[in-house]
Amino acid sequence: MDQQSTSYVRPPFFTGRTLLSDFRQEMGHVRVFASLTDAELASLGECDVLEVPADGTIYTPNQAIRGYCILLEGEVAADREESDGSVARIRIARAGDCFGEVPLLMGKHKSIRVYAIAASKILLFQEEQFWQMMACCAAVRREVLADCAKRQYAYQAEALHREKLISLGTLAAGLMHELHNPGSAARRASSQLRENILRLQELSLRFCDQPVTEGQLSCMRDLQQEAIVHARCATMSSMEQMDAEDAMTDWLERAGVQNASRIAPQLVSMGMTTEELECTRQAFHEGRLSDALNWLESLVSSIALVDVVEQSVARMSELVMAVKKFAYDDRCSLRRMDVHENIQSTLTILGHKLRQRRIDVVKRFDATDSGIETGGVALSQVWTNLLDNAIDASSDGGVIEVRTWNEPDAFCVGIADHGTGIPDEIREHIFEPFFTTKPVGKGTGLGLEIAHRIVTQNFRGTIEFESHPGHTEFLVRLPRASA
Repeated sequence: MDQQSTSYVRPPFFTGRTLLSDFRQEMGHVRVFASLTDAELASLGECDVLEVPADGTIYTPNQAIRGYCILLEGEVAADREESDGSVARIRIARAGDCFGEVPLLMGKHKSIRVYAIAASKILLFQEEQFWQMMACCAAVRREVLADCAKRQYAYQAEALHREKLISLGTLAAGLMHELHNPGSAARRASSQLRENILRLQELSLRFCDQPVTEGQLSCMRDLQQEAIVHARCATMSSMEQMDAEDAMTDWLERAGVQNASRIAPQLVSMGMTTEELECTRQAFHEGRLSDALNWLESLVSSIALVDVVEQSVARMSELVMAVKKFAYDDRCSLRRMDVHENIQSTLTILGHKLRQRRIDVVKRFDATDSGIETGGVALSQVWTNLLDNAIDASSDGGVIEVRTWNEPDAFCVGIADHGTGIPDEIREHIFEPFFTTKPVGKGTGLGLEIAHRIVTQNFRGTIEFESHPGHTEFLVRLPRASA
């Protein structure tokens, strides 16, 4: 003891020092030292003896392990504190086991707590003595290095497994986030479809009350055919659509049609004009004309709602298939995609939320060519997430602007809201997963991360934003052609 250096520190539960050779019988049950001769054991010198009671802490998370331990009796556990605050059990040592070589050899001191599960007896070589032992005894050095390699491999395997679980958790959270919009859209469309069926039934019974002429029947057949052929929404700018709806509403009101403001947008969306409706006005007198056009609107609306349900279910199926393909590269053949139609479909699905908040969408589709050649997938997720964020950032009765334009070799889309803007202190985190400024339960923090990943990885494009109080715009640039 007198020959110990001044740097010697007595560990917790120290009861004395002894020669390792004094434990020759116990060393026969310790694999690392079992093959040593008496002379080799004697050459290893002295070690500390620790008598640790149950629940006694040998090392705390803030104290690096500075010694190599031989457990003669009892049971010892080691727990590691992870970066997310959780605690992981990394090892349980039992009589005959050795531990502590990894931090000494690798120079890595993590937040580890080592404590006795049961009353334990431990022999401890402090750091300086450990290196002397490694230098003078080849048999011990070989076994210690082998143990270190095995534990490093086990740690790496455990870390890889943990990363896979985190990725799976991210995927599951993203899946729930993405399933919400199409699931909600399908549910609402189904509810509206039920109302339309009841309206169609009521209008059909009215037609049965009074005889229908051959001319009227022919006109209704033509209207039905027109509705089926042109049920998809026509793509037009916001000003064009607004002017067409106003003109249609005026014409319907002059013709004495009930629910004129309700059915006008639907008639416009299928591409019908007031000139095309003149034949209908001639075939039906005023009361029957109202029923005929309301019947037509219910039919067109029902077809559109079925389309929404179909798109929503297809989107959910696509997401489920994406989970199955999680371990594989997503391959898709090169194809031409109309980005304007893609945006329009997303606006249709989110229409209920826009109407609920009374938010107007101003579309300025200035790009002369809205097609791109791409093998990328899931572009609609980008517009869904960006528009959903813009809706949440806007006040009731606000305005969202969607604009497109051409750049050399790129098709560009801007989606802007007029909310409070993005504070400077959080801008660098805006595309990080699980980062959100929304209240608990209102957002997952995955929307922008998903959008960023799809644009940059699937389409090899870029996504950035400009923001100041009263205006935030996300800018997406998609290559005109990508492999």
